[in-house]
Amino acid sequence: MTKKDIVLKVSDETNLKQIDVKKVVQRTFDCIIEALVRGERIELRNFGVFKIKQRKSRTGRNPRTNQVIPVPPRKVVIFKAGLEMKQKIK
Repeated sequence: MTKKDIVLKVSDETNLKQIDVKKVVQRTFDCIIEALVRGERIELRNFGVFKIKQRKSRTGRNPRTNQVIPVPPRKVVIFKAGLEMKQKIK
């Protein structure tokens, strides 16, 4: 499912214009990204939690040459599904 699919479905179910729904959906995603950039945790009840996790530096290996390569520390986005989502997916 793409963002466009979400916009079309919400537009059909709410009888709102697609352009208005698209603006709301995009702004929602923008707010989530902005909060993650600030290091905040986003909790959407019954959906899940987005948060930033710091990965430590480590030693990697090039599979072709078998050469050892240092991998620098980095931040990654983690998503943990909420209870209601987990139950519906089962």
